[in-house]
Amino acid sequence: MTIELFATRPGDPDYDAARTTISGIAEPALVLRPTTPEEVAASIAHARAEQLPLAIRGGGHNALGYGNIDDGVVIDLSRLDHVEVLGEGRVRIGAGATWGAAAAALADHGLAITAGDTLSVGVGGLTQSGGIGWMVRKHGMTIDSLLAADVVTAAGQIVRASATENPDLFWALRGGAGNFGVVTSLEFQAQQVSTVQFGTISFALDDVPALVAGWAAAMRTAPDELSTTLALMPALGDFPPGATLFVCLASDDTSVLEPFRSLGTVVAEDVTERAYASVLEEAPHPPPGIRPVIGNTLVTAVDEPLVEAIARAYALGGRVVFLRGLGGAFGRVDPAATAFPHRAAEALVVSAAFLPADAEDQRDEARSVWRTIGEQGIGSYSGFLGSDTADDVAALWPAATLERLREAKRAWDPDNVFRRNFNVAP
Repeated sequence: MTIELFATRPGDPDYDAARTTISGIAEPALVLRPTTPEEVAASIAHARAEQLPLAIRGGGHNALGYGNIDDGVVIDLSRLDHVEVLGEGRVRIGAGATWGAAAAALADHGLAITAGDTLSVGVGGLTQSGGIGWMVRKHGMTIDSLLAADVVTAAGQIVRASATENPDLFWALRGGAGNFGVVTSLEFQAQQVSTVQFGTISFALDDVPALVAGWAAAMRTAPDELSTTLALMPALGDFPPGATLFVCLASDDTSVLEPFRSLGTVVAEDVTERAYASVLEEAPHPPPGIRPVIGNTLVTAVDEPLVEAIARAYALGGRVVFLRGLGGAFGRVDPAATAFPHRAAEALVVSAAFLPADAEDQRDEARSVWRTIGEQGIGSYSGFLGSDTADDVAALWPAATLERLREAKRAWDPDNVFRRNFNVAP
C-alpha cells in the first residue's frame, strides 16, 4: 500500500493547515491522513522504516502539542470520523471524530455519551484520558461507557480490545493516555438523553472561601443527575473578575439547584432546558502572546486547607481556578477496573495562570503557587495537564497502576513507538 494517496509534505498546498493545531504549529516531515485501519498500519510501518518519530492526532487539543511533531510523522485521524448507531444504544464512533459532531449525530436518535465539554475535542484522545464530562456524576467517565475499541498496534496488527478480547489492552486503553497503539474506532453504550437543564449562575465575589466551601458542601448532597463546575475567573481584558457556576442537570427537578442559589449574591442566572448536544461549546483560548501555566489535581475533600490555598492563589490575580464536582457514578467504579485509578476524588481542581509567552522568569513562581493547591491532591488527570515532568507523569498513576500499564506496554509496544504522550516506558 502506498502512503502517497493520503500524504501531505512540506511545500504541498495544504501543508500549513496540516501542521497547525490549536496548540500551535510544527514542522513535520510528513502528515498522513488515513481513512482505514489498513492505512493506519501502513503509516506506522512507514514511520518505523524511516526511523522517524511519530505523533498521533485526533482533535489536536493536547496542551503540550502531542498531536504535532517537528521532523517526524503525524498520523492525523480526522478522516476516521464515522458515527454509527448499532442498536440497543450501542454506537461505534471513529477515533478522529470530534465530540461535537458525534453528539449531534447521536442526538438524532435520542442518545448521548457523557464526554468532554468542547466541540472540537477528539473522541479517541479524550476517551483514552478517561473523559470527564457534563454527566460524569450520572453516567461516570467516558471510559465507563466504552465497550470495545479497534486498535492498530506498533507491529501493524489490527486488533479488537474488549472485556473478552485482549482484555489487558482494553484495560490499558481506558485511562492509559494513548501509549499502546492507534485507536481507530470505539464502541460505546450510549444513554437515552435528549435534553438537560443547562446554564450558569453567576455570583458576586463577596467571600471566595465561603463560596468554594459552600459549593463543596452542596455537591455532597446533590443527586447524581446534577454535575457542576465552579469557575473563579480573573480579570481578562475588558471582562471583570467573577465567579460562575456551570450547571448540567439530567432531570426536570430544578429544585435541586436551590442550595446553590444561596451560596452567595447571585448577579445573573441563565439555566434553561437545552438539547444535550448544544451544551458542548468551543473552548476559549488565551489572547495572542499569552501562554498559560496549567495544573490539575484530584482531591478527596474540598476541605479548609484546600479552600484557603485556592482563595490565596486566586487573590494574586491573573489565575483562573475551576472546581468540577465528582462522586456519584464516577466514584462507584472499582479503582482497579480501568487505568484511571482516582475514583475516590470528590472534585477535580484545574488552574491556569496567564502569563506573557516570554515571561520565563514568572513561570516558576506560577508553578510554585499552583503547588500550594496541587500538593493537596491524590493525583492528576491527563486531559488537563500542561506539563510532563517526571512528577507530572507519576501523579497520573499510582505505583500498582503504573506497573500494570508497563506490563501492557511491554506486550503491545515494547519498542515504545508510541511515546509522544504522557509516556509509560516499557
